[in-house]
Amino acid sequence: MSNALNDRRPGFERDVELPAYSLNYHYGHAPRVTIVKETSLQQLFQKYGDILWNNGSHKYNVTNFIGELNDLLVPREFSGFSQEMLDALIGALRKRGNSNATINRKMAALSKLLRKAQKMGDVHSPPEFKRQKEKAGRIRFLDRDEEHELFNTIRAKSEDYYRLCVFLVDTGARLSEGLGLRWNDIQGSRVTFWVTKSGRSRSVPLTARAKEVIQAGDKRKAGPFSGIDQQKFRIAWHAAKEEIGLGDDKDVVPHVLRHTCASRLVQGGIDIRRVQMWLGHQTLAMTMRYAHLASHDLDMCVPILERSVEKPPTIN
Repeated sequence: MSNALNDRRPGFERDVELPAYSLNYHYGHAPRVTIVKETSLQQLFQKYGDILWNNGSHKYNVTNFIGELNDLLVPREFSGFSQEMLDALIGALRKRGNSNATINRKMAALSKLLRKAQKMGDVHSPPEFKRQKEKAGRIRFLDRDEEHELFNTIRAKSEDYYRLCVFLVDTGARLSEGLGLRWNDIQGSRVTFWVTKSGRSRSVPLTARAKEVIQAGDKRKAGPFSGIDQQKFRIAWHAAKEEIGLGDDKDVVPHVLRHTCASRLVQGGIDIRRVQMWLGHQTLAMTMRYAHLASHDLDMCVPILERSVEKPPTIN
Protein backbone atom coordinates (compact mmCIF):
# COMPACT_ATOMS: atom_id res chain seq x y z
CA MET A 1 0.00 0.00 0.00
CA SER A 2 2.79 2.41 0.96
CA ASN A 3 4.72 1.77 -2.28
CA ALA A 4 1.71 2.81 -4.36
CA LEU A 5 1.13 5.92 -2.33
CA ASN A 6 4.74 6.96 -2.41
CA ASP A 7 5.12 6.81 -6.22
CA ARG A 8 6.56 10.04 -7.63
CA ARG A 9 4.01 11.71 -9.86
CA PRO A 10 4.25 14.70 -12.21
CA GLY A 11 3.79 18.01 -10.41
CA PHE A 12 5.06 16.81 -7.06
CA GLU A 13 8.54 17.84 -5.89
CA ARG A 14 8.70 15.11 -3.29
CA ASP A 15 7.05 11.90 -2.31
CA VAL A 16 3.58 12.36 -0.73
CA GLU A 17 2.78 9.98 2.08
CA LEU A 18 -0.72 9.77 3.57
CA PRO A 19 -0.94 9.74 7.37
CA ALA A 20 -1.89 6.54 9.04
CA TYR A 21 -5.46 6.27 10.32
CA SER A 22 -7.66 3.77 12.14
CA LEU A 23 -11.39 3.03 12.38
CA ASN A 24 -13.10 2.65 15.72
CA TYR A 25 -16.54 1.02 16.00
CA HIS A 26 -18.85 1.81 18.93
CA TYR A 27 -21.61 -0.63 19.69
CA GLY A 28 -24.59 0.75 21.62
CA HIS A 29 -26.87 -1.27 23.80
CA ALA A 30 -29.90 -2.67 22.01
CA PRO A 31 -33.25 -1.14 23.12
CA ARG A 32 -34.86 -3.01 25.94
CA VAL A 33 -37.79 -5.07 24.74
CA THR A 34 -40.70 -5.23 27.16
CA ILE A 35 -43.58 -7.61 26.90
CA VAL A 36 -47.02 -5.96 27.11
CA LYS A 37 -49.33 -8.19 29.06
CA GLU A 38 -53.03 -8.33 28.38
CA THR A 39 -55.16 -6.08 30.55
CA SER A 40 -58.69 -4.64 30.68
CA LEU A 41 -60.20 -1.18 30.94
CA GLN A 42 -61.34 -1.94 34.47
CA GLN A 43 -57.81 -2.91 35.52
CA LEU A 44 -56.34 0.21 33.93
CA PHE A 45 -58.89 2.41 35.69
CA GLN A 46 -58.13 0.80 39.04
CA LYS A 47 -54.45 1.49 38.39
CA TYR A 48 -54.65 5.08 37.13
CA GLY A 49 -58.14 6.40 37.98
CA ASP A 50 -57.06 8.18 41.16
CA ILE A 51 -54.11 9.75 39.34
CA LEU A 52 -56.05 11.05 36.35
CA TRP A 53 -59.28 12.24 38.00
CA ASN A 54 -59.97 14.09 41.24
CA ASN A 55 -62.77 12.92 43.48
CA GLY A 56 -66.10 14.51 42.63
CA SER A 57 -69.06 14.22 40.32
CA HIS A 58 -66.85 14.09 37.21
CA LYS A 59 -64.88 11.12 38.53
CA TYR A 60 -68.16 9.48 39.52
CA ASN A 61 -69.36 9.80 35.91
CA VAL A 62 -66.03 8.56 34.51
CA THR A 63 -66.21 5.50 36.77
CA ASN A 64 -69.58 4.62 35.25
CA PHE A 65 -68.32 5.36 31.72
CA ILE A 66 -65.31 3.07 31.99
CA GLY A 67 -67.38 0.35 33.64
CA GLU A 68 -69.88 0.44 30.78
CA LEU A 69 -67.15 0.42 28.10
CA ASN A 70 -65.42 -2.47 29.86
CA ASP A 71 -68.62 -4.51 29.66
CA LEU A 72 -69.17 -3.67 25.98
CA LEU A 73 -65.61 -4.25 24.80
CA VAL A 74 -64.83 -7.37 22.74
CA PRO A 75 -62.39 -8.87 23.55
CA ARG A 76 -62.51 -7.85 27.21
CA GLU A 77 -58.71 -8.15 27.63
CA PHE A 78 -56.13 -6.69 25.25
CA SER A 79 -52.52 -5.63 24.87
CA GLY A 80 -53.20 -3.22 22.01
CA PHE A 81 -56.35 -1.18 21.44
CA SER A 82 -57.19 -1.23 17.72
CA GLN A 83 -59.28 1.14 15.64
CA GLU A 84 -61.72 -1.72 15.04
CA MET A 85 -62.25 -2.09 18.79
CA LEU A 86 -62.95 1.63 19.10
CA ASP A 87 -65.41 1.63 16.18
CA ALA A 88 -67.23 -1.36 17.67
CA LEU A 89 -67.58 0.47 21.00
CA ILE A 90 -69.02 3.57 19.35
CA GLY A 91 -71.46 1.41 17.39
CA ALA A 92 -72.57 -0.38 20.56
CA LEU A 93 -73.17 2.94 22.32
CA ARG A 94 -75.26 4.19 19.41
CA LYS A 95 -77.40 1.04 19.59
CA ARG A 96 -78.02 1.89 23.25
CA GLY A 97 -79.38 5.27 22.19
CA ASN A 98 -76.40 7.38 23.25
CA SER A 99 -76.26 10.79 21.58
CA ASN A 100 -73.06 12.04 19.98
CA ALA A 101 -72.53 14.38 22.92
CA THR A 102 -72.72 11.46 25.36
CA ILE A 103 -70.42 9.35 23.18
CA ASN A 104 -67.89 12.20 23.11
CA ARG A 105 -67.82 12.39 26.90
CA LYS A 106 -67.26 8.64 27.19
CA MET A 107 -64.59 8.62 24.49
CA ALA A 108 -62.78 11.52 26.19
CA ALA A 109 -62.47 9.43 29.35
CA LEU A 110 -61.33 6.37 27.37
CA SER A 111 -58.75 8.36 25.42
CA LYS A 112 -57.28 9.87 28.58
CA LEU A 113 -57.00 6.45 30.21
CA LEU A 114 -55.38 4.80 27.17
CA ARG A 115 -52.88 7.63 26.72
CA LYS A 116 -51.73 7.19 30.30
CA ALA A 117 -51.56 3.40 29.89
CA GLN A 118 -49.48 3.75 26.72
CA LYS A 119 -47.08 6.15 28.40
CA MET A 120 -46.61 3.68 31.25
CA GLY A 121 -46.07 0.76 28.86
CA ASP A 122 -49.30 -1.09 29.65
CA VAL A 123 -50.76 -0.96 26.12
CA HIS A 124 -49.53 -0.20 22.62
CA SER A 125 -51.08 1.07 19.38
CA PRO A 126 -53.85 3.34 20.73
CA PRO A 127 -56.48 4.29 18.12
CA GLU A 128 -57.21 7.72 16.70
CA PHE A 129 -60.10 9.40 18.48
CA LYS A 130 -62.30 11.68 16.39
CA ARG A 131 -64.92 13.88 18.01
CA GLN A 132 -68.47 13.08 16.94
CA LYS A 133 -70.45 16.00 15.55
CA GLU A 134 -72.86 17.27 18.19
CA LYS A 135 -76.18 18.93 17.63
CA ALA A 136 -77.24 21.94 19.66
CA GLY A 137 -79.46 20.31 22.23
CA ARG A 138 -82.29 21.69 24.32
CA ILE A 139 -81.19 23.12 27.65
CA ARG A 140 -83.45 22.16 30.52
CA PHE A 141 -83.88 24.54 33.43
CA LEU A 142 -86.36 24.81 36.27
CA ASP A 143 -89.08 27.42 36.40
CA ARG A 144 -89.99 28.96 39.76
CA ASP A 145 -92.85 26.56 40.45
CA GLU A 146 -90.73 23.49 39.67
CA GLU A 147 -87.94 24.76 41.88
CA HIS A 148 -90.32 25.45 44.76
CA GLU A 149 -91.95 22.02 44.57
CA LEU A 150 -88.70 20.10 44.10
CA PHE A 151 -86.84 21.94 46.86
CA ASN A 152 -89.67 21.50 49.36
CA THR A 153 -89.76 17.76 48.64
CA ILE A 154 -85.99 17.48 49.10
CA ARG A 155 -86.18 19.56 52.29
CA ALA A 156 -88.60 17.04 53.76
CA LYS A 157 -85.88 14.42 53.32
CA SER A 158 -82.88 16.45 54.50
CA GLU A 159 -82.31 20.06 55.51
CA ASP A 160 -78.69 19.78 54.40
CA TYR A 161 -79.71 18.60 50.92
CA TYR A 162 -82.10 21.55 50.68
CA ARG A 163 -79.37 24.02 51.67
CA LEU A 164 -77.07 22.57 49.01
CA CYS A 165 -79.74 22.91 46.31
CA VAL A 166 -80.36 26.56 47.16
CA PHE A 167 -76.64 27.28 47.07
CA LEU A 168 -76.15 25.56 43.70
CA VAL A 169 -79.05 27.30 41.95
CA ASP A 170 -78.03 30.76 43.22
CA THR A 171 -74.31 30.42 42.45
CA GLY A 172 -74.36 28.20 39.36
CA ALA A 173 -71.75 26.00 41.02
CA ARG A 174 -71.22 22.41 39.93
CA LEU A 175 -72.14 19.77 42.49
CA SER A 176 -68.48 18.90 43.08
CA GLU A 177 -67.65 22.59 43.61
CA GLY A 178 -70.36 22.96 46.22
CA LEU A 179 -69.37 19.83 48.10
CA GLY A 180 -65.71 20.83 47.98
CA LEU A 181 -66.32 24.32 49.39
CA ARG A 182 -64.35 25.17 52.54
CA TRP A 183 -65.02 27.84 55.16
CA ASN A 184 -61.92 29.82 54.14
CA ASP A 185 -63.30 30.01 50.59
CA ILE A 186 -66.08 32.30 51.84
CA GLN A 187 -65.07 35.91 52.41
CA GLY A 188 -67.88 38.27 53.28
CA SER A 189 -70.46 38.21 50.52
CA ARG A 190 -68.30 36.35 48.00
CA VAL A 191 -67.35 32.74 47.52
CA THR A 192 -64.33 31.38 45.62
CA PHE A 193 -64.25 28.02 43.88
CA TRP A 194 -60.64 26.84 43.75
CA VAL A 195 -61.05 23.28 42.46
CA THR A 196 -62.98 23.55 39.18
CA LYS A 197 -63.44 21.50 36.02
CA SER A 198 -61.53 24.04 33.94
CA GLY A 199 -58.70 24.25 36.45
CA ARG A 200 -59.28 27.99 36.87
CA SER A 201 -60.54 29.46 40.12
CA ARG A 202 -63.43 31.96 40.11
CA SER A 203 -65.26 34.11 42.63
CA VAL A 204 -68.93 35.04 42.59
CA PRO A 205 -71.07 37.20 44.89
CA LEU A 206 -73.69 35.56 47.08
CA THR A 207 -77.43 36.17 47.13
CA ALA A 208 -79.12 36.75 50.47
CA ARG A 209 -80.54 33.23 50.61
CA ALA A 210 -77.20 31.70 49.52
CA LYS A 211 -75.52 33.42 52.48
CA GLU A 212 -78.31 32.18 54.73
CA VAL A 213 -77.88 28.51 53.80
CA ILE A 214 -74.10 28.80 54.16
CA GLN A 215 -74.38 30.32 57.64
CA ALA A 216 -76.63 27.44 58.69
CA GLY A 217 -73.80 24.98 58.02
CA ASP A 218 -71.99 23.11 60.77
CA LYS A 219 -68.83 25.11 61.59
CA ARG A 220 -67.21 22.02 63.08
CA LYS A 221 -66.96 20.47 59.63
CA ALA A 222 -64.50 21.40 56.87
CA GLY A 223 -67.09 23.29 54.84
CA PRO A 224 -70.80 24.19 54.79
CA PHE A 225 -71.68 21.11 52.69
CA SER A 226 -68.71 18.80 53.30
CA GLY A 227 -70.78 16.42 55.43
CA ILE A 228 -73.00 15.50 52.46
CA ASP A 229 -72.39 12.20 50.71
CA GLN A 230 -72.75 12.75 46.97
CA GLN A 231 -74.21 9.33 46.25
CA LYS A 232 -76.86 9.65 48.96
CA PHE A 233 -77.72 13.15 47.77
CA ARG A 234 -78.29 11.89 44.22
CA ILE A 235 -80.53 9.11 45.50
CA ALA A 236 -82.62 11.65 47.45
CA TRP A 237 -82.74 13.95 44.42
CA HIS A 238 -84.12 11.25 42.11
CA ALA A 239 -86.63 10.13 44.73
CA ALA A 240 -87.86 13.73 45.11
CA LYS A 241 -88.28 14.28 41.37
CA GLU A 242 -90.22 11.02 41.14
CA GLU A 243 -92.59 12.25 43.85
CA ILE A 244 -93.40 15.49 42.00
CA GLY A 245 -93.96 13.78 38.65
CA LEU A 246 -90.63 14.52 36.96
CA GLY A 247 -89.31 10.98 37.10
CA ASP A 248 -89.38 10.53 33.32
CA ASP A 249 -87.50 13.77 32.65
CA LYS A 250 -83.91 12.54 32.23
CA ASP A 251 -82.60 16.12 32.11
CA VAL A 252 -83.71 16.93 35.66
CA VAL A 253 -80.46 15.97 37.34
CA PRO A 254 -78.53 18.07 39.92
CA HIS A 255 -76.65 19.80 37.05
CA VAL A 256 -79.98 21.36 36.00
CA LEU A 257 -79.46 23.82 38.87
CA ARG A 258 -76.39 25.23 37.10
CA HIS A 259 -78.40 25.55 33.87
CA THR A 260 -81.18 27.26 35.82
CA CYS A 261 -78.79 29.83 37.27
CA ALA A 262 -77.32 30.62 33.83
CA SER A 263 -80.75 30.84 32.20
CA ARG A 264 -82.01 33.28 34.82
CA LEU A 265 -78.98 35.52 34.38
CA VAL A 266 -79.44 35.68 30.60
CA GLN A 267 -83.20 36.16 30.83
CA GLY A 268 -82.60 38.95 33.34
CA GLY A 269 -80.53 40.92 30.82
CA ILE A 270 -76.99 40.02 31.92
CA ASP A 271 -74.65 40.02 28.92
CA ILE A 272 -73.09 36.76 27.76
CA ARG A 273 -69.54 37.76 28.70
CA ARG A 274 -70.51 38.28 32.34
CA VAL A 275 -72.42 35.00 32.36
CA GLN A 276 -69.29 33.29 31.05
CA MET A 277 -67.24 34.73 33.90
CA TRP A 278 -69.91 33.76 36.45
CA LEU A 279 -70.03 30.14 35.29
CA GLY A 280 -66.29 29.84 34.70
CA HIS A 281 -66.61 28.61 31.12
CA GLN A 282 -63.29 28.33 29.29
CA THR A 283 -64.76 29.47 25.98
CA LEU A 284 -67.58 31.83 25.07
CA ALA A 285 -69.02 29.12 22.80
CA MET A 286 -70.04 27.14 25.88
CA THR A 287 -71.97 30.10 27.25
CA MET A 288 -73.59 30.88 23.90
CA ARG A 289 -75.88 27.87 24.45
CA TYR A 290 -77.95 30.21 26.63
CA ALA A 291 -77.91 33.18 24.24
CA HIS A 292 -81.28 32.34 22.67
CA LEU A 293 -82.93 33.07 26.02
CA ALA A 294 -82.06 36.76 25.67
CA SER A 295 -84.97 37.23 23.26
CA HIS A 296 -86.01 40.50 24.91
CA ASP A 297 -82.90 42.12 23.40
CA LEU A 298 -84.51 41.76 19.98
CA ASP A 299 -87.75 43.56 20.87
CA MET A 300 -86.20 46.92 20.00
CA CYS A 301 -85.83 45.72 16.39
CA VAL A 302 -89.59 45.59 15.78
CA PRO A 303 -90.28 49.39 15.73
CA ILE A 304 -87.41 49.83 13.25
CA LEU A 305 -88.89 47.28 10.88
CA GLU A 306 -92.40 48.67 11.28
CA ARG A 307 -91.26 52.20 10.46
CA SER A 308 -89.61 50.96 7.27
CA VAL A 309 -92.94 49.80 5.86
CA GLU A 310 -95.00 52.87 6.81
CA LYS A 311 -96.70 54.49 3.85
CA PRO A 312 -95.11 57.78 2.76
CA PRO A 313 -97.30 60.86 3.21
CA THR A 314 -99.61 61.65 0.30
CA ILE A 315 -98.82 64.86 -1.60
CA ASN A 316 -101.92 66.84 -2.71
